[in-house]
Amino acid sequence: MTTHAVRTTDIRDTLRQMLAVLQQERHALAGLDLDMIMGCASNKADLCGTLADVEPALVDEECRGLLDAARRLNEANRKVRNLIAANVSSRLDALTGNAQLYKANAQVHRLRTA
Repeated sequence: MTTHAVRTTDIRDTLRQMLAVLQQERHALAGLDLDMIMGCASNKADLCGTLADVEPALVDEECRGLLDAARRLNEANRKVRNLIAANVSSRLDALTGNAQLYKANAQVHRLRTA
């Protein structure tokens, strides 16, 4: 097997691992499993580090397909994370009775001393 083939195989394996981690992340988000979410974030960062030095010339059609699938899944996970964050913000706003409490330009209200 040539060096080129080994590297392409390694890239494919890494991309398959990324897809598996993204699937785990999706399940963790659905279950609001913070430990698993953080583990997935760490695994994704490690895998991105592995892919950082890949020469574009080594990315074949199969790798492009895996990359496309990973991009789509990562984007879906990003949207789920954003929905969860928006839901938390809404709940916090409802609890405070003041939707402006967490806004960037919110005024600070001082308590009067008796």
